[in-house]
Amino acid sequence: MKRSTKINLLIVLAVVLLAALPVVFGMGDHKDEPFAGSDTQAETAITENDPDYEPWFSPLYEPPSGEIESGLFALQAAVGAGVVGYVFGVKRTRRRLAPEAADTPDDPADAAAEAPVSVPGR
Repeated sequence: MKRSTKINLLIVLAVVLLAALPVVFGMGDHKDEPFAGSDTQAETAITENDPDYEPWFSPLYEPPSGEIESGLFALQAAVGAGVVGYVFGVKRTRRRLAPEAADTPDDPADAAAEAPVSVPGR
């Protein structure tokens, strides 16, 4: 097995463990909403510390349900992952094609100037 394949498998294993360990060990069992987002946790902490707190602004768009909010968040994550994957793919392709591009001249006139000249009779 190639070294890069082993590294990729270890990375996938680490990601799976990071996602599964909190669920397996019940790290959120003592909370009402064990895996609530940081926005919800911050809002709860603020209202506990200062019940009269008034937010500075309101959201531009409030989704009608939590499922739609989660779906929009997943869509945002998918678009971001697609952009990052595209950038990495372009960089990798450019790096692979760079040695080939260095071997072939871009301008046909440069190719003619670099071609060996044969002199008749010599």
